[in-house]
Amino acid sequence: MKLSAFNFEIPEELTAQYPAEPRDESRLLVAHRDTGKIEHRVFKDILEYFEEGDVMVLNNTKVFPARLIGKKEKTGARIEVFLLRELNVKQKLWDVLVEPARKIRVGNKLFFGENDLVAEVVDNTTSRGRTIRFLFDGENDELHALIDKLGKTPIPPYIDREVEDRDREDYQTVFATERGAVAAPTAGLHFTRELLKRFELKGVEESFITLHVGIGTFNPVEVEDLSKHRMDSEVFSIPTRTRDLVNEAKRNKRRVLGVGNSVMRSLESAVSASRMLNAVEESWTDKFIYPPYEFRIANAFLSNLHRPKSTLLMMVAAFMGYDFMMECYEEAIKEKYRFYSYGDAMLIL
Repeated sequence: MKLSAFNFEIPEELTAQYPAEPRDESRLLVAHRDTGKIEHRVFKDILEYFEEGDVMVLNNTKVFPARLIGKKEKTGARIEVFLLRELNVKQKLWDVLVEPARKIRVGNKLFFGENDLVAEVVDNTTSRGRTIRFLFDGENDELHALIDKLGKTPIPPYIDREVEDRDREDYQTVFATERGAVAAPTAGLHFTRELLKRFELKGVEESFITLHVGIGTFNPVEVEDLSKHRMDSEVFSIPTRTRDLVNEAKRNKRRVLGVGNSVMRSLESAVSASRMLNAVEESWTDKFIYPPYEFRIANAFLSNLHRPKSTLLMMVAAFMGYDFMMECYEEAIKEKYRFYSYGDAMLIL
């Protein structure tokens, strides 16, 4: 398919600036692939579509406050450093984006807080990319704690407001445990602890993968021929418990729900020759899923409502079919669903 097929308008007023309160009171569009039926529900109603023996796969990555505001040595000029990933724990090296990039050169020292934290630029990687070394004598846990104190939550650029204290909690799933993401697995933001408990009591198995969502999730597709687009690589892992639960559900022809694009990418990056799921201790995936594509693991998909021309939207189209996806999005716009990270959800069965 072509990029232009995914170009349509979302009214600006439908971009959610804050999440629903409570989380599971967001709206839920339920799309039935077998019949073409569309239902309008509340998110907590999702439980009605699952039974004992079904499996739900969630991404337990944890967003850290990756935006550091600081100043340059000598000039005191304001700079912003966006932490992408930790490259070397022992040497405290990080891959980052910087702004304004033209003023930040190799050898510059950068100061954060009341000079609580200092970093040195050691390499240029791209026009905006740098490698920095934190000049910090403490243990890595202490460095992370200081970054948490000084950093800001990396809410997406289409949320048109300043970061607020509440975003630290809002832009984090209730089941996040594995630090490393700079963007939330947003389909998981709708779950409350109470709703997860109700899934457990119904006999729906909860399982996890870890994929640390990177800044690449916001990168636009810039080529008309989708086969020429290249995804950023992201690290992921799939525990043996998840493998076993998913494969048992598949053998018993039960529902396997992938909660979000990061889960679907991980599952589809770990398929065995017999079309079952493999466990993965730690690996990288740059898998780009767009129509046509045959999914081998999950047979149900929970997704947020995504931006036009995004790789996230293309995966949704691959799962439910392009025409049905367009019908559902037209319906969501007509019914004034809230879009993007803090918006409403779609369950595709």
